[in-house]
Amino acid sequence: MVATGVPTVVVLIHGRPLAVTWIAEHVPAIVDGWYLGQETGTALARVLFGDVNPGAKLPVTVPRSAGQLPMFYNLKPSARRGYLFDTTEPLWPFGHGLSYTTFALEDLRLDRTTMAASESATVSVDVVNTGGREGDEVVQLYVRDAISSVTRPVQELKGFERLTLAPGARRTVSFAVGPEQLRFFDRAMERVVEPGEFEILVGTSSAEVQSVTLTVTE
Repeated sequence: MVATGVPTVVVLIHGRPLAVTWIAEHVPAIVDGWYLGQETGTALARVLFGDVNPGAKLPVTVPRSAGQLPMFYNLKPSARRGYLFDTTEPLWPFGHGLSYTTFALEDLRLDRTTMAASESATVSVDVVNTGGREGDEVVQLYVRDAISSVTRPVQELKGFERLTLAPGARRTVSFAVGPEQLRFFDRAMERVVEPGEFEILVGTSSAEVQSVTLTVTE
């Protein structure tokens, strides 16, 4: 069917990530439905005919092959070595998802760049609908502890906000960054916020992020 040149959409109905590398490389559009329940037909028809603009995001990381497993976004810095000389990148990252419009994130900023461990800062970003129709975007907040007493993931999801924007509309999304977002279990199994630098990452998926640096003092 793809070889005929007829515009093709693949609809995936499943309960776990599938091996769909060939589909991703050859088919221009994929609707990832997971299990939609008794209204599957109605929901898919509304999406495929453009009555509804989908705006969901992947709750998992989708690997390129079984040889990459296990695959997840919050890996440790030394994890995910190459497999059979192929890329270590996933087919689709955690938090990924497209719609019938496009969005841009602009002017990522902190209201303060230095704070005490018991205080909070606010990170803000402007979200712009750069496409031609109304749609939803899910802005995601991740945190990375640059240097810590125990090994930490390269990024951890700490918040998200879904918003609906008309074409050309702009809205500011803000997240609080404080002890709840920065603490972790140390070697004594106590939840602490250690002084140092933290990368505050905001984006539309775990792979499409912008970052600013927050310094935490004693």
